Amino acid sequence: MKKVFILLFGVIVLVSVFLQIQSTVSAQSIEGIPSKYEKEINYLIDEEIIFGYPDQSFRPKNDVSRQEAATMIGRALDLDNKQRNTVFTDVDSYHYGSGYIDSAVDKGIITGYPDGTFRPNKTITRGEMAALISRAFTLNGHQDLSFNDVSPSNPFYPYVDDVASANVTTGYPDGTFKPNRVITREEFSLLVARSMNSEYRSQQDQNDNQNQQEEDLKVIDEKIVTADSLNVRSGPGTSNDVVGTLSTASAVSVYKKDGGWAYVAKGNVEGWVSAYYLIDKPRSSHVIALDPGHGGNDPGAAANGLLEKEVVLDVGKIAEEYLEDAGLEVFMTRDTDIYHTLDNRVRLATDNKADAFVSIHANAFPDSSVNGVETFYSAAGLSNRAYSSLKLSQFINERLVKEMNMTNRGVKEAGYRVIKATSLPSALTEIGFLTNKSDADKLKQVHYREAAARAISLGVVDYYNWEENN
Repeated sequence: MKKVFILLFGVIVLVSVFLQIQSTVSAQSIEGIPSKYEKEINYLIDEEIIFGYPDQSFRPKNDVSRQEAATMIGRALDLDNKQRNTVFTDVDSYHYGSGYIDSAVDKGIITGYPDGTFRPNKTITRGEMAALISRAFTLNGHQDLSFNDVSPSNPFYPYVDDVASANVTTGYPDGTFKPNRVITREEFSLLVARSMNSEYRSQQDQNDNQNQQEEDLKVIDEKIVTADSLNVRSGPGTSNDVVGTLSTASAVSVYKKDGGWAYVAKGNVEGWVSAYYLIDKPRSSHVIALDPGHGGNDPGAAANGLLEKEVVLDVGKIAEEYLEDAGLEVFMTRDTDIYHTLDNRVRLATDNKADAFVSIHANAFPDSSVNGVETFYSAAGLSNRAYSSLKLSQFINERLVKEMNMTNRGVKEAGYRVIKATSLPSALTEIGFLTNKSDADKLKQVHYREAAARAISLGVVDYYNWEENN
C-alpha cells in the first residue's frame, strides 16, 4: 500500500509540474517571458497551450523534452489527453503526456524509435521539431529553400523546407538551420504560435526571430577537445543520441553549459559534449615556433625505411594546422626540405616574435630494443626560463605518451644547442625510435603521425594555459 501511495504521489507531482493546471494562471502572472515575443507566448498562455512553472516563471531558455513537445502539440490540436497505455514500452498510463502521445501517434504526427520506445524525457532538436510542426499543422510550402547543413538527402529536409517555406521559422544568419540543435521553450513557443496563427508570421516577426537567433549564437567560451573521439549528443547526458564526433585537439565554440555538459559547435557539428574532455583555449595571443629537425643535406636518423627529416617535417606541418585551429600563431623554421644551422633556427624563431620554441625529432640507438618517447629541456639561462622550459617539456611529453601509446622515457635536462642557445622557453621532443621496429611501424602510419602532432599541439596549449594562470 505504501508503494502505491508513493507512486500516486509521484504522478500528482509530475502533473502539477508539467501541466500546471491552475485556475489562477494568466499571462500577466508569469515572469520571464521575453518582451520581444510577448504576443506569441501570451497567445499560447491564453489558449492554455503552455504554462509557467510552479514558481510562476517561464524559463525561456530551458530545453524541451519529447513528451513536453507532444503535450503542447496535443493541446494546440485539441487532442484527447486522457491518460492511458500507449504503444511505447516506456510510456504507460502514469505518464502525464500519455494521452496526447497516443493521440498524436494515431494522427501520424509522432513516431517512436525502432526499439519500441518513445524516450519521453529526451530533448527534441530543431530538425525533429520541424517534422512535428509540419505533420501537425499540414504545412506544405515547398520552395526548396537551401540551408548549408540540410542537404536534400537529410531525412529532415522536407520538413525543414515546409516550416521555412511557410515562414514559421528561418535559418541562422550564417545560412544554416542547425537541425541537431536542441530547441528551447522560447523557440518552441514561437513555432507553435506561428503555426497556429498566421498573424505572427510577419516579416518583422521573422526579423525579430533572426535577431534572437543571433543572440543564441553568442559564444560564451572557447575550448579545445582532449578526447580521442568525443561524442556530440543531442542533449546534455549519455542517454541522448550521438549526432556527431569531434577529434582530439579540435577547437570548439561553447554556447551554453549545463552541469558537466557544454553545448559546442565546430563547423557543421553541433551539440552537447562532456565538459570533462575540454580544456581552455589560450586567452592571449601567442606565437609558437615549431622546428622540424634536420632537412636538406642533413637527413637525421635513418632506419626501417624512414628518414627522420621527412617524418618530423610531416608531423610539424600537421601540428601547425592544429595549433592555428586553436587560435595560436605558428612560425615554422622550415616547411620544406631545407637545412638551417642550429643557431639560425633559434635566430629565425626570435626574429619572428616567437614566445616559445619546440624542436621535433625522431630518435636512433644501436640497440634496436630501445624504444619510446622522451623530451628534453635546457636549464641554461635565467631560472624562470629554465622552469618554463621544463613545464613545456613535461606537458608535451605527457601528451605524447598518451597519444602515441609508447614507452615513457621521461623528461630530461640536456645541453642541446637548439634549446640552449635561446632565451625562449624551449623543448626538444623525440617522438620515437626509428631504430625500433615497433616505434618505426607506428611512425610510418598517418594515424600515428597525426597523433604525435595532436600531442605536441595539446602540450603547447597546456603550457600556454599554465603560463596564463601562473
